[in-house]
Amino acid sequence: MKTVPQITPEQAAAYVKDGDILLQGGFGMTGNPVHLMHALAETATKNLTFVGNNVGEVGLGGGRLLRNGQLKKMIGSFFTSNPEAVKAAQDGIVEYELIPQGSLAEALRAGGAGIGGFYTPTAIGTPIAAGQETKIIDGVEQLFVKGIRGNVAFIRAWQADTAGNLVYRMTEQNFNRAMATAADLVIAEVEEIVPEGSLDPNIIHTPGCFVDYLVQATLKPEDLGSSASVGKNKKVNEDRMHMARRALAELKKGDVVNLGIGIPTLVADLITPEHGIILHSENGMLGVGPAPEDEGGALEYPVNAGKIPVTALPGTSYFDSAESFGMIRGKHVDVAVMGGLEVDEEANLANWAVPGQPLLGVGGAMDLASGAKTLIITMTHTNKDGSPKVVPVCKLPLTALRAVDMVITDLAVFRYIENKLTLIELMPGATLEEVREKTEAKFEERLA
Repeated sequence: MKTVPQITPEQAAAYVKDGDILLQGGFGMTGNPVHLMHALAETATKNLTFVGNNVGEVGLGGGRLLRNGQLKKMIGSFFTSNPEAVKAAQDGIVEYELIPQGSLAEALRAGGAGIGGFYTPTAIGTPIAAGQETKIIDGVEQLFVKGIRGNVAFIRAWQADTAGNLVYRMTEQNFNRAMATAADLVIAEVEEIVPEGSLDPNIIHTPGCFVDYLVQATLKPEDLGSSASVGKNKKVNEDRMHMARRALAELKKGDVVNLGIGIPTLVADLITPEHGIILHSENGMLGVGPAPEDEGGALEYPVNAGKIPVTALPGTSYFDSAESFGMIRGKHVDVAVMGGLEVDEEANLANWAVPGQPLLGVGGAMDLASGAKTLIITMTHTNKDGSPKVVPVCKLPLTALRAVDMVITDLAVFRYIENKLTLIELMPGATLEEVREKTEAKFEERLA
């Protein structure tokens, strides 16, 4: 077997040239090659096209490259977590291209496999699809997404042997596995390097033929940003808990369920082992358990899509982002529970673009909304100014077309029955008159 050279972070950074396309693994700060990125931030290399789920937090990882003015363009799914990225895009300082998280993972996988691109129903009817090539396949309109390749990939694994074989730990596979295949030069930052033959071939995730250089670097909690730890103090009003309980009532034993950020997250706090519900996290985990009792961080525990450390239940499995979104697109996720900004009479959903802010944070919402077998939206019935969220036609940029099956608000529960928005239940304390007054959309009534 070949022996992969071991180099320093500084030597690795020297391989990145002005104008390169740089792929950077990681989700949040989990599986992020922070030492490589920080070494690159100490160089004068510039005009880089950065490809990653996000650029990282302010002052960490890709966030340092952005602050230094080393980035020409950002390509990813969620930049909103970094205010500096939002401002740079808003001011036209850095170009950006927003790609749904699952499409990004699959584009990297395609690029690494020598495939020019693929078609997906994700993002059809949204601003992301505007002006792009589409095609009707089996009666479904689908968007063409071009494969992505880079000049250099910086990735993070937990272990490597001297032949370059890599093993990832917990949810650290995320984008790293696909990126390891999709660049001309791949440099893997790893926690530990062991002699060739020390790793069981059955557990190797990335074969050594993909890896050009290894860098040994030890992670510390401060390298992980906001994923380092989580507290248990959580104040929740009763209206939100009513919505979470009502959503839970829709879930059946054995269901594979993905829970979005916000109100849907509260559902996880209500699930017990007796429910028999299997939680899926799009960054690569099936079998998500509750937050750790010891409030440990991402060095000790897997991390969910909200960048929060969680525990692993018996039977849990880990995988990379491309496989995770393959589960979603392939209809292996039974239910997605998501938040919403607007839902309309045609079952269209808008939940990713906040009015008055740049469109920099789609994440996995578009993939989940169009890919899950059943989509449940939980949201307050009105905005803070009293304007309705259940409307005749969505005014905000769409997340998915004709995808919503059920809407749960603090006032009412709606289903789409025979393609018609139908009120089926009032929430505790709500009256029919109040629901009629605060709902702009037309709806039928089938109250028990």
